[in-house]
Amino acid sequence: MYSRILVPIDLHDDARAKAMIDAARHLGDPAGQIVLLHVVEDIPSYVAVELPGGILAGRQDESVRRLEDLSQRESLKATVDVRIGQPASAILAAAEEHGSDVIVIASHRPGFQDYLIGSTAARVVRHARCSVLVIR
Repeated sequence: MYSRILVPIDLHDDARAKAMIDAARHLGDPAGQIVLLHVVEDIPSYVAVELPGGILAGRQDESVRRLEDLSQRESLKATVDVRIGQPASAILAAAEEHGSDVIVIASHRPGFQDYLIGSTAARVVRHARCSVLVIR
């Protein structure tokens, strides 16, 4: 059983969240820690100058609230972590910082563009220093 599990959730498509949380529960030690992570993609600076101030902070606060709501709905005691940046890099950094034993990540069915540029899940699988379970 794993003692530290990272579950990155895309709040724009959280339909797989329940399956990911269920998998984390089954894989985890009862005394272990589950971290729910969401990555708010950074806004390019040339776009950010045209937007009202505090928009990223607002998105980050909203993401924290939504992850806490999800945790409560699923009756899950979890740590919530919201980061700003590029998803794959932020997920890998969070896994390192939390000392994760496994990452439970969702992936869509690969399309042609994924073979050329790679999906977030594929990048995480290739570069993670811990085990990765991909949920489809």
